[in-house]
Amino acid sequence: MEITTIQLSNEMKKKIASFGNKGETYEQILERIYQFAFRENLRKFMMSSEGFVSLDEFEKEVKKKWPESK
Repeated sequence: MEITTIQLSNEMKKKIASFGNKGETYEQILERIYQFAFRENLRKFMMSSEGFVSLDEFEKEVKKKWPESK
């Protein structure tokens, strides 16, 4: 794995460190924060109703378009 350096303000460094446990590296802290954010974004996406219709609305549309279907 290639290592890089990022610049942070001391204030941000302290904020990140506040999420850490004793002996944890910044890499480990940031990985945990990233995993949490990823899961939260996925949860929001899965629970979002944007662009979706309820099953009842879907059934009504199907009956309008194909009245013969059962």
